[in-house]
Amino acid sequence: MAQYRKEGNFEKPASTFNGIAMLLALLALIGLLVFAIVGARAPAIAVPLGLAVVFVAGGFFMLQPNEAGVLTLFGDYSGTERSPGLRWTWPWLIRKKASVRARNHNVDTLKVNDKRGNPVEIAAVVVWRVEDTAQALFDVDDFENFVRVQSESALRHVATRYNYDEGEEHEAGEITLRAGADTVADALCAELQARVNLAGVKVEEAKLTHLAYAPEIAGAMLRRQQAEAVISARAKIVTGAVSMVEMALKSLSEKNVVELDDERRAAMVSNLMVVLCSERDTQPIVNAGTLYT
Repeated sequence: MAQYRKEGNFEKPASTFNGIAMLLALLALIGLLVFAIVGARAPAIAVPLGLAVVFVAGGFFMLQPNEAGVLTLFGDYSGTERSPGLRWTWPWLIRKKASVRARNHNVDTLKVNDKRGNPVEIAAVVVWRVEDTAQALFDVDDFENFVRVQSESALRHVATRYNYDEGEEHEAGEITLRAGADTVADALCAELQARVNLAGVKVEEAKLTHLAYAPEIAGAMLRRQQAEAVISARAKIVTGAVSMVEMALKSLSEKNVVELDDERRAAMVSNLMVVLCSERDTQPIVNAGTLYT
């Protein structure tokens, strides 16, 4: 484990100086060096001035916006500089740059089993950035590869906790992958954040980009969904037809339009249910005689 871990510290600010001021100091030293060599002809003064020029020139480094410079001394973490522009530090400090910009990682389509054990295909995109440069560089071997591996692992784990869609054993209020995409994305984000905390990485966002049944069961699941849709539609039609027949019989009885015995009432109910529930248009038949022939 890195030594900074023993002290209980993570990222800490580095001790650096304004690069512009040090550049002016370097130019002044160079001017003095030239004067000592050419004008004063004083080699005794020129030698220390030359060493000073080399010393100052070796401490410059530049940072772009959203870029950090991690400083180490003989393998020991010294601090992180995040100020963009020209900076200067002691030349014996080793400087390593690390980007803290937001990055996208597309998790390739994975084949996993959902909560019911059905194989599904799922993919996601993860937006992340380095939040703690000390952890990112010293706690894991390669933080970019670490994020890739953990993203795939988290997506697999989250997908197994939910059903793909509603089914016969679906409980009321239960979240599914297809209907609860936002909830699943939030769960993926939380799961991944817990996994990459070790690397000093912050997960900004995680969203599903692909969701489908695996090809080997896609046809069967499509037929099942169509059958469930037909059954649901039929149930609504029958419920509505029963309500209409009940209302018709009640209205006829209350207004004394016609008196029907049980047998004729049953026949009327049967005919109305056929008319209301039939898939095809019914052909009306006019009975000019009596109902009791």
